[in-house]
Amino acid sequence: MRCGPWAALAVGLLHFCLAQANFAPHFFDNGAGSTNGNMALFSLPEDTPVGSHVYTLNGTDPEGDPISYHISFDPNTRSVFSVDPNFGNITLVEELDREREDEIEAIISISDGLNLVAEKVVILVTDANDEAPRFIQEPYIVLVPEDGGGRLRGADVVFSVTTTVTINVEDVQDMAPVFVGTPYYGYVYEDTIPGSEVLKVVAIDGDRGKPNHILYRLMNGSDGAFEINETSGGISVLQSPAQLGREVYELHIQVTEISSAGSPVAQAMIPVTIRIVDLNNHPPTFYGESGPQNRFELSMYEHPPQGEILRGLKITVNDSDQGANAKFNLRLVGPGGVFRVVPQTVLNEAQVTIIVENSAAIDFEKSKVLAFKLLAIEVNTPEKFSSTADIVIQLLDTNDNVPKFTSHYYIARIPENTLGGSNVVAVTAVDPDTGPWGKVKYSIYGTGSDLFLIHPSTGLIYTQPWASLDAEGTSRYNFYVKAEDMEGRYSLAEVFVTLLDVNDHYPQFGQSIQEKTMVLGTPVKIEATDQDAEEPNNLVDYSITHAEPANVFDIDAHTGEIRLKNSIHSLDALQNITPNGDYTWSLQVQAKDRGSPSFSTTAVLKIDITDTETLSRGSMAAFLIQTKDNPMKAVGVLAGVMAIVVAITVLISTATFWRNKKSNKVQPVRRVLRRRPSPAPRTVRIEWLKFRRAKTATKFMLKEDPPNENCNNSSAGITMPPRAPAPPPPPRMAPRMATQWKVPTVSGSLTPQQPQQSSKPKTLGSPIQSSLVSELRQKFEKKSVDNKAYF
Repeated sequence: MRCGPWAALAVGLLHFCLAQANFAPHFFDNGAGSTNGNMALFSLPEDTPVGSHVYTLNGTDPEGDPISYHISFDPNTRSVFSVDPNFGNITLVEELDREREDEIEAIISISDGLNLVAEKVVILVTDANDEAPRFIQEPYIVLVPEDGGGRLRGADVVFSVTTTVTINVEDVQDMAPVFVGTPYYGYVYEDTIPGSEVLKVVAIDGDRGKPNHILYRLMNGSDGAFEINETSGGISVLQSPAQLGREVYELHIQVTEISSAGSPVAQAMIPVTIRIVDLNNHPPTFYGESGPQNRFELSMYEHPPQGEILRGLKITVNDSDQGANAKFNLRLVGPGGVFRVVPQTVLNEAQVTIIVENSAAIDFEKSKVLAFKLLAIEVNTPEKFSSTADIVIQLLDTNDNVPKFTSHYYIARIPENTLGGSNVVAVTAVDPDTGPWGKVKYSIYGTGSDLFLIHPSTGLIYTQPWASLDAEGTSRYNFYVKAEDMEGRYSLAEVFVTLLDVNDHYPQFGQSIQEKTMVLGTPVKIEATDQDAEEPNNLVDYSITHAEPANVFDIDAHTGEIRLKNSIHSLDALQNITPNGDYTWSLQVQAKDRGSPSFSTTAVLKIDITDTETLSRGSMAAFLIQTKDNPMKAVGVLAGVMAIVVAITVLISTATFWRNKKSNKVQPVRRVLRRRPSPAPRTVRIEWLKFRRAKTATKFMLKEDPPNENCNNSSAGITMPPRAPAPPPPPRMAPRMATQWKVPTVSGSLTPQQPQQSSKPKTLGSPIQSSLVSELRQKFEKKSVDNKAYF
């Protein structure tokens, strides 16, 4: 039994919490003349057809819950109207008759399923011309005798005459008093002074001939608040408007005829409606939990769910006026579309609810404080009184942002000789969140990131301590950098690192000693390569640093092409300036790159000069000259010839086999005996080749030049220009490489013609062919060595 009070208290608290958590719905008051709202001051003609839609109940619920409408009547009266509970449409279901019933009382209600709000309304029935005039005391009968007239001079004569007959109808006191100017409505305003006349009713005697004196009397309904002058019919208010306990008073006025004898003759009764009308002298006012308040503050996290109610705000708005004067609208003034206010229309008083409309706009990083004005402004009053309250919302941060790089990609250019541990580029990512959520951690990954590191806090990218960069090997690196916050939110950016070339390679000739054959009028080319990655470090310029004799050749500084000077047009001119008269020169060529600092390399180039006439006499020499820069071309031609010979041999052998097989005979092997050439020419050929090789080698040996017997006596005292220094010995070739050069097709291609007693062109054939063989051999050996090294 001791638990009983506690249980009751718990139930009471539960009901209290539920009541606080849900606000009641309310009707809209749209005033007189409106066809929707709460039926205030609604009137209806008595001739309205049954089944007509005459009004629409309209209201709202602060929480937006579904609402339903209802209408009820006193059990002793007729149910004149019906209502659609969902839409509020009111329909007339009974015929109206003002002469029998000039007003209808009803109770309308609105419900959200938990709260029910009911209002009592009075619907006035207005008069319609539905009564025809009628005669009373019917029928009217007059008797006239049938023998009227007489005889005159023996004949029946009837004379007629016309006169005016006046019939005076004497009034009889048989009619009740009649009220004039009905229906009667009176209004008491907020500034009405007690004792003031509110309304005057007028009644007359229904008997118009001799009307009796009329006296007025207030029967009931005033509750002592009103009185009537018995002779004039003026109704006065006895109390101040603030003391009146009702908004509407229904008074019943009785009028009595007093005869000339002073006795009452007839009576009549009429209702009078008096409404207490409020003056619009109060603006809407906002209230907090402790009274009137014009500033409300709230703290909340950013990005709340859309549709969430700001339950931390306890706001009530009230207008102390009555009726239409107490109707006002609510709206938020500030950043549009962020919140919405409910209800938007208020009658007298309501709880204000603010609901999230746009969650994305409630962003701590954009604005830490959201400020709005809550405006209440009257709707249907001329004054349009209004009031405002400040709504200040302090936002709290959440981890709702991803770290973002200041750029989608970063480009760095560093020299290729950058030391390990050197800075490359700094990347930056920003996380707008505050506190630990705004701290960013950096990392890198990708195939090109092996040589680099990144500081996890500063974003500084630097090279590995052991990294050795080389633009000639890899000149560009590409990898990704990642910025991540403490909860794993991240973004990426791309990093491009380009190595700037440094001039760290010397130009390189294919061989330090080279031999070339120049056809008169055609240049020869020497070429050096620079392994640097970029211009101008890998651009090579050529120059002749020493020549013996000098002033014979020009060299193209960019291409390395070497030509005879324009003044030299024949071999005869060359023979006069060649020390030995054998058209052979030794040049020292320098290849210098354009880097800073610049590097250079030299090579010795030995040139044999011939002309086209000499070449036309030796087809093999011409072929070798044409292929001197591409020895593999000669090898390819020889390989093609050998392939053709092998193919023909295979065809012949196959044909022979099938022929023997068809005849079922085994043929003896045939041996083809070829006659060997006589040994004498072979000996001459070998000796000739030895002689030519020795002669060619002696061209580049340093020795004292004999006196030039062809010089004029006037030039005997002129000192000859210095000779080029002895070139370094040619590189040693591996024995197997020398063996590879013992190809009969190559050596056989240099068989000289029988020497003839002729002039200079015939003696020039042998040195040219020897130098071509030497040049072809060196190039082939170099390419063979390169191929071996590659495989």
